[in-house]
Amino acid sequence: MHPFYQLSANTLQGQPFDFQALQGKVVLIVNTASQCGLTHQYEGLQALHEKYQDQGLVIIGFPCNQFGGQEPGDAKQIQQGCLVNYGVDFLMMEKVDVNGDTTHPVYQYLKDVLPGLLGKRIKWNFSKFLIARDGQPLKRFAPTTKPEKLVQSIIGALNG
Repeated sequence: MHPFYQLSANTLQGQPFDFQALQGKVVLIVNTASQCGLTHQYEGLQALHEKYQDQGLVIIGFPCNQFGGQEPGDAKQIQQGCLVNYGVDFLMMEKVDVNGDTTHPVYQYLKDVLPGLLGKRIKWNFSKFLIARDGQPLKRFAPTTKPEKLVQSIIGALNG
């Protein structure tokens, strides 16, 4: 089994989510924040979710408060902000750390496989990782890369 499928995380509702459930899917993992200048990307991510979920795309948001304290809320506040402000209904996980000693194992793995310009660090909110249907991380996208700019890569992964 690919190492990606051995990972797990808790949903925003506190329920364990085993990544084995993602086998055969194309996955886009994004660290999110509700009070960031890039928060409007939730709209683009939701649009990708709506357009490609039936073809096998799963988007997973990981709220993170490590960049400018831009995700200060608790799970209920995060969920309400995502749903009310952006209509988000893709999978959201519990708030995690993506850098430092307390980095969540999902981000530890992704940064090991796809280090960025800063090495094994996440630069800011809305960094994105695209994972192939076989669990292999394919590509890392900068925080400023708008979701609509990922379409070709997503289609390639869905058809790959």
